[in-house]
Amino acid sequence: MTSVTGHILKMRTHHDEPVRYQLPIADEYLDVNGLIDTHITLRFDGIINCIKCERQINKSFGQGFCYPCFRSAPEASECILRPELCRAHEGEARDMEWARRHCLQEHIVYLAKSSAIKVGITRGAQVPTRWMDQGATEAIVFAKTPNRYTAGLVEVAMKAHLTDRTNWRRMLKNEIAEDDLVAIKTALTAHLDNHLHAYLSDDNLVYTFNYPVTTYPEKVSSVGFDKCPVIEGKLLGIKGQYLLLDNNRVLNIRKHQGYCIQIDDIA
Repeated sequence: MTSVTGHILKMRTHHDEPVRYQLPIADEYLDVNGLIDTHITLRFDGIINCIKCERQINKSFGQGFCYPCFRSAPEASECILRPELCRAHEGEARDMEWARRHCLQEHIVYLAKSSAIKVGITRGAQVPTRWMDQGATEAIVFAKTPNRYTAGLVEVAMKAHLTDRTNWRRMLKNEIAEDDLVAIKTALTAHLDNHLHAYLSDDNLVYTFNYPVTTYPEKVSSVGFDKCPVIEGKLLGIKGQYLLLDNNRVLNIRKHQGYCIQIDDIA
């Protein structure tokens, strides 16, 4: 049996065949793929630290922040969820230096296939990581813009025709849309206002992702450390930022960023 203890962050993804996952825990990167088909035990010791200021907290907000950082950190700005509200291009931001590195960079508007065809945006540097984090099985670039705000405008225009949400339960059951991404991209270009047409991408490469899953759940039962400090069972796979356990249980790792966890595995 091996054991590792420390605060966790969201899993790192690598576009391999299948997708390869590493869990940042303490100062290590745990090979999570290597734990599939083994019995694992995850123990929460009751300690949570803010992923921004690192102070100990009783409750986290926005997937890992203390409340003051949730209200002030640039990583938790309103434009993270609603990019069309970004004002960095006008010189307004919680932290302009951070905004120059994250908001005033090339952004990608994409179409992704998971529970349905969805539209979303991400920084160019986050391709293809963003898609694997969401559990997409396919993705295609729709537009490229010089900043987050402009990407938000394109996304808003496309939300009249597509969802911008992932039905995580359907995604985890592997109930995947069968639509053709190239055909949908072609059809959607006609719905974009003329002043945004310049940002359309002619790159029709479809990225594909296969996840390390032996058995998908027939139904989905979400578990978490706040209600159950010890979670154990056979690891059946990984998809998005979720661990798929036996008895149809799923654990959202990203939701528990900053939690101090001990992980044991028994081969």
